[in-house]
Amino acid sequence: MTAKFTQALSTRLQEWVLNPGGGQVHSFEILKGIRNACPPSPLLPTNLKTQATTLGVAAPGNQPQPQSPEDDDRKVRRREKNRVAAQRSRKKQTQKADKLHEEYECLEQENTMLRREIGKLTEELKHLTEALKEHEKMCPLLLCPMNFVPVPPRPDPVAGCLPR
Repeated sequence: MTAKFTQALSTRLQEWVLNPGGGQVHSFEILKGIRNACPPSPLLPTNLKTQATTLGVAAPGNQPQPQSPEDDDRKVRRREKNRVAAQRSRKKQTQKADKLHEEYECLEQENTMLRREIGKLTEELKHLTEALKEHEKMCPLLLCPMNFVPVPPRPDPVAGCLPR
């Protein structure tokens, strides 16, 4: 849609709004005529109510009521109250996200420490298991012929202690 066409449309609608009883064509009829006469344009919405609202024209039956100063004050107070509530909500959401991030960081650190401890304990277990095996080879109590109690084979202690 060209700028000239848009300007002409705006002028006709403003004339209609300023002088609705002067035999002018109704705004929706103007818009319907424009819609039928022109190819579709992304600048002109398809919904006639949206068109009228976009161009600053109220739909028939939806003429704005004159507002009193009290109504205006009430609207301003409600908007301000809503704005403050929205700010509070956004701040609360940000604080919650920050708290979760801090908790995540702490859990990551704790997880890293626990993994290190598991590694150290696993190494210690392997070392002690090797020391026990070496000791069993030369232990006088295990080698004594008077020992009638058979020593059962031991399962691998490392495999039983590690998390699955």
